Amino acid sequence: MSTDAGEFRVRFYRLGKELTFLAESGPYPGVLADPPPHPDGVPEHASPAVDWNWPAYHHDLPDDWPSGLYLAHFIEGPEAEARRVPLLDDSGIEGFEREFFVVRPARPAATGARILYKKSTYTRHAYNRGDRADAQRAGSLYDNPVHQQAGPDGPRGHRLSLHRPGGVIDLAYWDAPFVAWLERSGYRVDYCTDLDLHEDPGLLAPYRLLLSVGHDEYWSAAMRGHVAEFVRGGGNVAFLSANTCWWRVHPVDGNTAFVSDTDHHVGTEYPHLPATDQWWPAPPDGVGAPENALTGVSFRNGGMWPGDWPGDRPRAGYTVQHADHWVYEGTGLRDGSDGGPADALGAGTPLIGYECDGAAFARDADGVAHATGVDGTPESFLILGIYLLDPVHDDFHHLKWGHWNCPAREPAITSPRAATMGLYTAGGTVFTAGTTDWPVVCGRELDAGVVRVTRNVLDRLAAPAPAPVTPGS
Repeated sequence: MSTDAGEFRVRFYRLGKELTFLAESGPYPGVLADPPPHPDGVPEHASPAVDWNWPAYHHDLPDDWPSGLYLAHFIEGPEAEARRVPLLDDSGIEGFEREFFVVRPARPAATGARILYKKSTYTRHAYNRGDRADAQRAGSLYDNPVHQQAGPDGPRGHRLSLHRPGGVIDLAYWDAPFVAWLERSGYRVDYCTDLDLHEDPGLLAPYRLLLSVGHDEYWSAAMRGHVAEFVRGGGNVAFLSANTCWWRVHPVDGNTAFVSDTDHHVGTEYPHLPATDQWWPAPPDGVGAPENALTGVSFRNGGMWPGDWPGDRPRAGYTVQHADHWVYEGTGLRDGSDGGPADALGAGTPLIGYECDGAAFARDADGVAHATGVDGTPESFLILGIYLLDPVHDDFHHLKWGHWNCPAREPAITSPRAATMGLYTAGGTVFTAGTTDWPVVCGRELDAGVVRVTRNVLDRLAAPAPAPVTPGS
């Protein structure tokens, strides 16, 4: 914490059906500290690559605080001044002078939770610019990044410290509405971070279903390995997210920073192309482990909205396929097999995007899309919903193909691109929504079909594991 105030306090809230105030701590003495200068001498900007080493303050959390996503709100000034600052409500989650944290359960699944919600913290850090309300420090993997060569500080790539301030944005947009919906709907859920999944090989064992929510772009090899092993052993995953597992990260400095060799500019130059920490390309130009082998889909075959974030995007929704599948149970949606037009899931809402993932596909004689598997998607992947992306790159009124992000690798488009919803089973079942804003549409209950599909996925994939069959039974 850095402040020029003589003292400050911290108010703690938990995200649930609503933002709930829990406690206020302090006062703590204020100490002013400067952000570290950018190593490239970028004026007025701060380095995203090093620990800012600001004064630390310790606070013990009560033992009875349940697992969840929590918000800390920092209040400057003496007590009389602090008393004039009103408590936050749901509209005050986003902003500066705020930080979020995750409380893990003292005993996993002790409350009966069979669902583990993973907050995508590596992605949050990648986009965190280290700004404050009155100062744009503009240091991230995207703004004035710092690139290092391989050496004692880690492998070659862009370096990013997790010990930097920056305020709250993504939590308010994706997580808050969906967490509120989960609790309103009666689901028992435990929570973790990317770092928890990276460090703990046994983290997933007590649960039936892992949730990836919103924007989940940056994954370590250990994270991916632990999830893949979970699925092989019969565990289930719901990727209510997109741009998922696009870049590999290498945690360093006792896991307080990471390095990732990406295709982000440093100044006006690419420090290294092709960027070797992209999951899908073959070595030596990439990791050689297509993300869709796990998720079923990839940003490579999807796209993004090229305008302002999150933008007022196309509202056509997913064209329904296989309406008799259990995922669609109770929605009343049709797929056109009755001779009428196929319905669209989420029509009228900005369901598709802000970013979306897809699978390489081809259509049969009846026009039904099937995954080809040429991109690494499992053979059993069933496309349940599809939205064809318009091939116009620069028109503000269209989504932009994911191909734009890797022109050095694919100079030409080789197959149609489409946002893709579907699932496959290989030990456990993996469902993918194929879009970042699924939790927003569901959480805000903007479309009854999306809500019902989400319930169907959670109810089925979080159900208790079937009892083993004994010989002779």
